[in-house]
This record gives sequence, C-alpha cells and structure tokens, in this order.
Amino acid sequence: MSELKTRPTEASVEDFLAAVPDARRREDARAVTAMLGEITGERPVMWGPSIIGFGRYTYVNTTKTPADWPVIGLSPRKANLTVYIMPGFNERPDLMARLGKVKTSVSCLYINRLDQVDQTALRELCEWSVERMRERYPTNLADPS
Repeated sequence: MSELKTRPTEASVEDFLAAVPDARRREDARAVTAMLGEITGERPVMWGPSIIGFGRYTYVNTTKTPADWPVIGLSPRKANLTVYIMPGFNERPDLMARLGKVKTSVSCLYINRLDQVDQTALRELCEWSVERMRERYPTNLADPS
C-alpha cells in the first residue's frame, strides 16, 4: 500500500503564493488564504507541493487506514482557484445559489475569478464548513498550536 503523499510540510506558504505565475490568481489566493486564517484562527500550512491547509483532522479512508487532511484548504491551480470544502455542498443550497460563477465536485469549489463570486456567501460557506468539520471531528482535530 502506498503512503499518502499529501501531508503537511515545512514549505513556506508565502513563497508558494509568490511563485503563482498569474497575478490575478496569486492575489485571489492571498485573499482566500487570509480569509481562511481569520475563520479558523490557524496559520496556513503547505500540504504537499500545492495545497494550503488550515487545521487538521484524521479520518478513516476507504481502505480503513487513518489519514490526516486539512479542515479546509485551497490551491491556486492553473485553471482556477480550488477551495476544499470537506463537508461538500448538498447541505447548503442557499449559499451555493448566492455564490455566483463557480463549479463543484465532491468537496472542491472551483472559482475562476474571486471577483465573480459573492464574497459574503463564500465566507459564510467557509465558516459553515469549518464549523461542520469541528462538529464531526470534535475529539479528533489536531491541536493548532
């Protein structure tokens, strides 16, 4: 069995953000990073080479192996800014309807440009996501210190 490759690293989040080639994507990623830091009260940490994560929880994956993952995170990809909303989107159709121009998959929110989404709805969705994860994994969340 292979080991999970996406793990917390000591890499600099600021260096990673500074290296994002597209200026708009870089600034959007910085804005969302700041917002997630405010929401979680935690510092951003690089998970693998391309995910900025906040907090940590342990879940049991489909192979019955415990694995750690960020409570919430983001990645400034070439095609879009991806925000990882771990509880998914089915429980919050109200916020999804307000967001604007986005796409989703299971727990990924794909944003082309931050100025094309309702910032208040995005913040509320991220706050809800973090709250929901803290409810689901109350004794399992890693100490943020």
